[in-house]
Amino acid sequence: MPMSLPGRKAAAGAAGIRRWLITVVVSVVSLVLTLAVISLSVASSLPRTSLYDYLPVLANGLGKLPSSVQHADGGKNDAAIDAPLHGEVLQGGQEPLVEQNGQGGDVNSSERSVPTGTTDSKAPDPVAIGDATAKTDDDSANGFQSAEQGTCDLYHGEWFLDSSGPLYTNNSCPIITQMQNCQGNGRPDKDYENWRWKPEQCTLPRFDAWKFLELMRGKTLAFVGDSVARNQMESLLCILWQVDVPQNRGNKRMHKWLFKSTSTTIARVWSSWLVHRSTEAVGIAPKGLDKVFLDIPDETFMEFLPRFDVLVLSSGHWFAKRSAYIQNGNVVGGQLWWPRQAGKMQINNVDAFGVSVETCLTAVATNPNFTGLAIVRSWSPDHYEGGAWNTGGSCTGKVKPLDEVVRNGFTDVMHGKQVTGFREAVKNAGKHGSRLKLMDITEPFAFRADGHPGPYRSPDPNKKTQRGPDGKPPPQDCLHWCMPGPVDTWNEMLLEIIRREFERDRS
Repeated sequence: MPMSLPGRKAAAGAAGIRRWLITVVVSVVSLVLTLAVISLSVASSLPRTSLYDYLPVLANGLGKLPSSVQHADGGKNDAAIDAPLHGEVLQGGQEPLVEQNGQGGDVNSSERSVPTGTTDSKAPDPVAIGDATAKTDDDSANGFQSAEQGTCDLYHGEWFLDSSGPLYTNNSCPIITQMQNCQGNGRPDKDYENWRWKPEQCTLPRFDAWKFLELMRGKTLAFVGDSVARNQMESLLCILWQVDVPQNRGNKRMHKWLFKSTSTTIARVWSSWLVHRSTEAVGIAPKGLDKVFLDIPDETFMEFLPRFDVLVLSSGHWFAKRSAYIQNGNVVGGQLWWPRQAGKMQINNVDAFGVSVETCLTAVATNPNFTGLAIVRSWSPDHYEGGAWNTGGSCTGKVKPLDEVVRNGFTDVMHGKQVTGFREAVKNAGKHGSRLKLMDITEPFAFRADGHPGPYRSPDPNKKTQRGPDGKPPPQDCLHWCMPGPVDTWNEMLLEIIRREFERDRS
């Protein structure tokens, strides 16, 4: 039976819809194929690139961190501070907060921290720091040379905040003297641990512990001086401890640590003045008073001198301590001691320091049995404000480097005498003068008032950390340095000096 008219119309409508859908699909497919051909044609006319070509761009976008570590916050080094300016002069010369004997034991404390076996999980693994010579963006843009080239002045520059963190923590190093364990003693801020030094014309590499141990393979490095010398030695031990746990091989006369991986020894010999000291009566100077013999080097460390390949010497702060000065067997001056009937002193403590430096360094450089390198670490600035350590001086509340240095008259004159004594010793040593090197940290560390323990020199939970109702500050240590802290930079500078000298010797 023939299909009715409505049926024929319905079939025709369905066929039309199918033809329309097919047309749309074909058009879309054609358009996609056309776009693909155009895209391939354009791409073929562009320079070829790969993912590796973009890696430096990605790295710059993430911030200049060592190649094996990238922190989530980017770690940009853009927190530089102003250059030093002159300010008011502060008077110094009072007896400092110093150790009272040769084997440790600062005033009011002989405690030492105890190994905990735990590590702060927020601190980076010192072994995984990676490329320590990575340049900042500014370095790359201006073509600055790396300190690896060995011609850069390490001692003029600025401090920048480095998010990489310290090389160790107070929990990952078991030998920090309690008075310098600022975090363990309750200090609430931590940024003082994270500022790094940037010389003006180069980059000071982050300390590479394995590189140091390899450079010093089979050798001995000794720190000779007072409690600030001990501060630096413990900093170096803490850094090296993160890659190789040393063995204690020391005794009462010489503290000594052996790193068996490279047979490297780190030693410390106590020497308050670096010259001979006695408490026996000399002329008008009574028994019991310290006598400092300005023209006789300290026989204690001179006895050990031939054993040392690298020697780090530092002194000065004990010249503010009560003592008498002896030269050519005669009493020629004193500090905080001088009889009225003796007339005018021939030499004061500042001049006495200069003479002692020349005496000690000349004896070291000209010793026929010493063929190593002697590095003089310059005067370590303290930051007492409003008085000395025992007269209400304070560095409370300092949590970042100073924007400008307030000149300290005592620091300036002592540093000047030390540099003059060093130069005279180089002249006296003649051909052996090259054994002496000056590590001049005084200006860079004049900015670091934030790096001292201040009131956080004791774990006592009830200790005072704020000024009292009368405005007086709590007891302070503004002479030694927190660990971790700025003192670690001394050892970065030390490694750079050693590297340069050893490379020069090989060439």
